Amino acid sequence: MGQLKKKINIRKQPDDVTCGPTCLHSIYEYMNDKAALEQVIKEVPMLETGGTYASRLGVHALKRGYQAEIWSFNLNIFDPTWFKLPPAELSEKLKLQRLAKKQRNLRTASDGYIEFLQEGGILRFDDLTPELLINLLKGPRPVIAGLSATYLYQSPREDPMTCKYNDIKGRPSGHFVVLTGIDAEARNVHISDPYFPNNLSDQNTYTISISRVICAILLGVVTYDANLLLIQRKDAPHEEPHRS
Repeated sequence: MGQLKKKINIRKQPDDVTCGPTCLHSIYEYMNDKAALEQVIKEVPMLETGGTYASRLGVHALKRGYQAEIWSFNLNIFDPTWFKLPPAELSEKLKLQRLAKKQRNLRTASDGYIEFLQEGGILRFDDLTPELLINLLKGPRPVIAGLSATYLYQSPREDPMTCKYNDIKGRPSGHFVVLTGIDAEARNVHISDPYFPNNLSDQNTYTISISRVICAILLGVVTYDANLLLIQRKDAPHEEPHRS
């Protein structure tokens, strides 16, 4: 299989913390849904520190009438023994975890996934392999990825208060991008990025190696990201989980 790429129009995110809603808006536009970017930003719940979680993006899509699936690779939120649980049992585990652990980010993330499941979202726990990305991206829909911007861009860490680069005092930062296609032979992924210019490109689209993308997604665990979000119309053909 050679190169597969979807044409997607992604706007520049209005500020440092609205990458998630901007990516979600680009998916809506791709499906001829005319929601305004400003509306999506207003409706997606944001964290106190800025940014949001993939589960919140998924809930917005579910409430808008779409179906949503998230592939999570975050062991801070999901114990491996939960991977094969049915949705109702998984939701109960998340509720128990929320009561047992006091970290604010973990509780907020757990709340997001509980609501995601309640709204009919689907959680997947397949291994993140090149084959999984190829299987997802050879389909008709682009995929939102929650990942480590610090690793993707190979940039300095950021001061969480100012979002300015600071390699000494900074922390890894999370980010959302849209994976729009893949070249299986060249082992490259096509990305539409709402944050540009950046360390990789002056444009909002570029290609980067599958291995870099996989590492960036997995390292998104540091910022409660580490996931893939697929949004489709409800009348889209149902498929079995994409497995490697």
